[in-house]
Amino acid sequence: QVQLVESGGGLVQAGGSLRLSCAASGRTFRSYIMAWFRQAPGNEREFVSAISWGGGRIDYGDSVKGRFTISRDNAKNTVYLQMNNPKPEDTAVYYCAAQLRTDWVPRGEYKYWGQGTQVTVSS
Repeated sequence: QVQLVESGGGLVQAGGSLRLSCAASGRTFRSYIMAWFRQAPGNEREFVSAISWGGGRIDYGDSVKGRFTISRDNAKNTVYLQMNNPKPEDTAVYYCAAQLRTDWVPRGEYKYWGQGTQVTVSS
C-alpha cells in the first residue's frame, strides 16, 4: 500500500510556471506507475500524465503535451509535474495516483490517490 501527498499548488499567471510534487510513503515506490490527473468543477476527471517505474516511459494527455513535464525521483519517493506556460483552462484540482503493475498501462486503473492540490491559472 502507498500513501500519496501532493503539494505545490496555488495561483499562477498564464504563461508562468508551477511545479507540483507528490510524496509517497513506503519502500516500494519504484514498483508503481505514477500519474497525474486533474478535475475541474463540473468536468470529469482527466488524465494528465504518467511515468513508468524507472522513468523511461512517459505518456501525456493531448491538452498538456509540450507544456507539462512529468518526472520522478525514486530515491526521494517523489513524482513531479512541471507546468510550463499554463493556461486558464488548466485550472483544476490535480491528483497524484499510483498503480502497482508490471506492464506499462499508463491510463489503466489507479488504486491509490492523493487528496489533491488546487491549481488556479489567472489570465
